[in-house]
Amino acid sequence: MAKLLLALNECTEWGRITILSTLADYKPTEQKEAEHICERVVPQFQHANPSVVLAAVKAVFLHMQNINPELGRTYAKKMAPPLVTLVSSQPEVQYVALRNIDLLLQKQPSLLSKEMRVFFCKYNDPPYLKFQKLQIMVRIANDSNVEQLLAELKEYAMEVDMDFVRRAIKAIGQVAIKIENACEKAVNVLLELINTKQAYVVQEVVVVIKDIFRKYPGYEGIIPTLCQCIDDLDEPTARGALIWIVGEYAEKISNAGDILSGFVDGFAEEFTQTQLQILTAVVKLFLKKPDQAQGLVQKVLQTATAECDNPDIRDRAYVYWRLLSSDPQIAKNIVLAQRPAITSTISTLPIPLLDSLMPDLSTLASVYHKPPQTFLGQGRSSANALQQAAIEEAAQNARENPLAAAAAAAAVSGQGSTVQSHAENLLDIDFDGAAPASLQKAPMGGSSGLEGLAGTPMRVASPTTNDAPIGGGMEDLMGIFGSSGGAPAAPAAGNSGSDDLMNGFASMNMEASQPPPPQTQLDGGGKKANEDILGLF
Repeated sequence: MAKLLLALNECTEWGRITILSTLADYKPTEQKEAEHICERVVPQFQHANPSVVLAAVKAVFLHMQNINPELGRTYAKKMAPPLVTLVSSQPEVQYVALRNIDLLLQKQPSLLSKEMRVFFCKYNDPPYLKFQKLQIMVRIANDSNVEQLLAELKEYAMEVDMDFVRRAIKAIGQVAIKIENACEKAVNVLLELINTKQAYVVQEVVVVIKDIFRKYPGYEGIIPTLCQCIDDLDEPTARGALIWIVGEYAEKISNAGDILSGFVDGFAEEFTQTQLQILTAVVKLFLKKPDQAQGLVQKVLQTATAECDNPDIRDRAYVYWRLLSSDPQIAKNIVLAQRPAITSTISTLPIPLLDSLMPDLSTLASVYHKPPQTFLGQGRSSANALQQAAIEEAAQNARENPLAAAAAAAAVSGQGSTVQSHAENLLDIDFDGAAPASLQKAPMGGSSGLEGLAGTPMRVASPTTNDAPIGGGMEDLMGIFGSSGGAPAAPAAGNSGSDDLMNGFASMNMEASQPPPPQTQLDGGGKKANEDILGLF
């Protein structure tokens, strides 16, 4: 260990990264050893290479758990400036740094609490940087910087990028839920955004306010403003959020029945999640105002059970129908039960996963926020490992169900013959009445095997016909030109179909343009094909 610490300042960048990673994995035997490691590693925070800085941060952060808490806070303060410096790098380096910072903040939220302005989005930041910066700003928000953050988020919500605007509005709601003292100011900012009359802004604001109501139910004074935006809501999430608000505060909304009646009339055209919210909201209205909503609840339950094809909708409607018909008081205790308030809407990793990712800081796992084994195999053997696992699973299935295994084996063994028969069937396709290719004869001893190239394939001779001697392919070729004595002889009954095609040329007058015909009869009758070729010239 001492030699590694001594060699740290003498190595290249790659060597320093390797040594720092080794130091991070090292388990100190005592507190002084951990303090000594941190003391020797801290100077690496000033290195110009971002990889060296992140490796040093990982080593110090992991060993801070084994040192004096006061000394650990000192090292945490020294850790903030190099991390802030990384945020000023190139966009790709920034993203890697921000993903690592996100993990560090989930483990120690106060690490960068005084560095809010560093994470403000710039106009030329890529979208992936803006989204990540929004998450980090929400994580480091506290009572001292929340007003500054809300003002910045309000400006973001005025931009033209729809995705960025939606995330900024969502961040406002997350800050309101996280910091109770900032809730009123956050709600006022959201109401100002509603007045912009931008459809996507209004819809996201309604969704965010629904979450705020789940944490702080006392802001029902803004419900009339929300109800005025019904016509601007066309997304199922936003419509469902407004319906939930109307059902939850039905006793405080004078025209709740009229609002829900409009949704019930178009029940069949709504999305599934909106239909579920309509069912629950109407039942809540009936339990709170039985005289005003009796006809409405009967209508929506009848529609959901008789006209809806979705089983989830029908099942919930039947459950509500059975509850209301059996005992309304029991239904009230179930449907109107007090629900616990939400604590946060900020996405966080589970504690075990977060602890397992800490040793993987400054690696690809810290960017993915996933353990390495979820996206890395065992090198070249990963495919073999998967194949071996599949083989073992198949063997286990064969032991558990031998009959199915035997049937599968039989199917595999018969696959070759099946493929062959399928190929023969494909070759049997014939559009001119010829026999299937699988039934064509092989060339006879006196044939050249080229007859099928002249046109139609060879016909299969009838089994009752006596085959006459079949002439060679060159004899058929010679028949094209005829003879000096007259027309060519008629073909025998057993000749191939190519003979028919070739003899069709016999009636054509080619004598004027053809050379003198060769002799058609040679001594011996069974001369070789090359003699016929020579006779052609």
